[in-house]
Amino acid sequence: MSRILIANRGEIAVRIIRACAQHGHTSVAVYADQDADAMHARLADEAFALPGTTAGDTYLNIDAILSAAKAAGADAVHPGYGFLSENADFAAAVEGAGLIWIGPTADTITALGDKVTARQLAQKVGAPLAPGIDRPLENAAEVESFAAEAGLPIIIKAAHGGGGRGMKIVHELTEVAGAFESATREAVEAFGRPECFVEKFLERPRHVEVQVVGDGQGRVVAVGDRDCSAQRRNQKLIEEAPAPGLTDEQRERLHRSAEAICAEVDYRGAGTVEFLLAADGTMTFLEVNTRLQVEHPVTEVTSGVDLVAEQFRIAFGQGLSLESTPQPVGHAIELRINAEDPGRGFLPTPGRIDVLDVPGGLGVRWDSGVRAGDTVQPAFDSLFAKLIVHGPDRGQAIARTVTAAKELHVEGPATVLPCSLAILTDEAFTGLGGNGVDGIHTQWIEAELLPRFETQERPAPVADGQMQRMSIEIDGRLTTIGLPAGLLAALGSVGGTGQGSGPGGEVGGAGNGGAASASAGDVTAPVPGSLVDFLVEDGAQVAAGDEAAVLSAMKMETRVEAPVAGTFRQVAAVGDVVAVGQAIARVD
Repeated sequence: MSRILIANRGEIAVRIIRACAQHGHTSVAVYADQDADAMHARLADEAFALPGTTAGDTYLNIDAILSAAKAAGADAVHPGYGFLSENADFAAAVEGAGLIWIGPTADTITALGDKVTARQLAQKVGAPLAPGIDRPLENAAEVESFAAEAGLPIIIKAAHGGGGRGMKIVHELTEVAGAFESATREAVEAFGRPECFVEKFLERPRHVEVQVVGDGQGRVVAVGDRDCSAQRRNQKLIEEAPAPGLTDEQRERLHRSAEAICAEVDYRGAGTVEFLLAADGTMTFLEVNTRLQVEHPVTEVTSGVDLVAEQFRIAFGQGLSLESTPQPVGHAIELRINAEDPGRGFLPTPGRIDVLDVPGGLGVRWDSGVRAGDTVQPAFDSLFAKLIVHGPDRGQAIARTVTAAKELHVEGPATVLPCSLAILTDEAFTGLGGNGVDGIHTQWIEAELLPRFETQERPAPVADGQMQRMSIEIDGRLTTIGLPAGLLAALGSVGGTGQGSGPGGEVGGAGNGGAASASAGDVTAPVPGSLVDFLVEDGAQVAAGDEAAVLSAMKMETRVEAPVAGTFRQVAAVGDVVAVGQAIARVD
């Protein structure tokens, strides 16, 4: 059996660790400083440190991960989702190091991970496709020209990566330049590549996707389809399988198009082909995600296929277990449990989970990367768990999901649960748009639900999680140990080779999350994150409500508004890491 290094963290790392245990493989975890006591590091057979507190230093650091794989004597690497899972250079580096890459080849990731190339493949096989510019954009002027010709709205997308990042919808020509700049900046931060493209945007579409697996030799099978229309900021909150309301003809075309696109590149492993479906029946190819999806469990419980086990089979040369698309059994719904406050526009709320009561019952599955007492870290994604519920039909699945969601109790960080429950009980969701009620679409949450939510109490700021490392001699051998910097500070320790604790947990106060001494004119950070841009020049005049700065928090950009009218004075500097409530500017 193989030793599999999991180049990820959180709930997906735990999911893969459990699959390793069930199929006789040894699991090897890696962890950043603040994840030293995380659930995935504790559950794995072995765990290796990736020194650092940022994604760039740890889970996105190819050299550090390969060094850990070598130290662990790993045979294979599973990337999970996010981070380096769709990085062709990482896939090539893993195989170049003589390890098995549990995923598509680097060439496949390059071809399909580039949304421009993927569009070209979709066009070649006759998949449904909206108008767009099928090459990377050079500047905002190209976008303006396309919008003038194709009409608004349009959508600007990062050519690499996924997860809703680097995607900007434009409804007015005056918004093009800012949207192009923002999409490019977000693409660089999330995926390390600035290329973007543009296409016509379908108004009020459903998001439907097809799960595929391929043997790497041209045979690709659609495992099933899902609906992922309940989204905010172009990121999914609720997914269900199979996708409701599709005709047999629509389902057949989606499945066969997904298989054909992936067969063109001899797809190997698990992947997802995404489409948009407009109310008038218009369908368009969206993208291919060359990895396991967050929402893969809803397909697993309705198809009976363990997708991680299938990834293992394919990577280790055992081929596909499927001959054709399985008939789905029942219906499944997944709720993403994110540390975000719908009452504050889904602002991230990292913090310590003081209480976590998990639901149970018939058909209930809980996939989590945390336990009570753990911390949702500000440096990483806000998703910390998933609730998956299966029922004999859609109605029963919804009823069971509502019951389970009401049983789930989280204290500490604010969560999206109030929003999830509101969606599950709204006629637009339960009735599939029947009885004259418009159905769920990808902008429905922001357009219809946001005004309904009250703000939740903010958790206390999270300490920065840095480790202080020092060299010591044990039995005549020099080695390095790491201890939390805060612990050493509390003990009065000094020296060492690592860095001490920084400002991450010291600024901004606790409780309801703001600096208690903030004045009316202070422009304060609504989330902990990095200041990536000022939208107003120092000394310029602003009106109350003007967008003044951009923060990057938990992989998403958040715009900060001027609280009053007056003269804008920059206090922080671009690149600074700021805490909740910290003043980044002042309006005099």
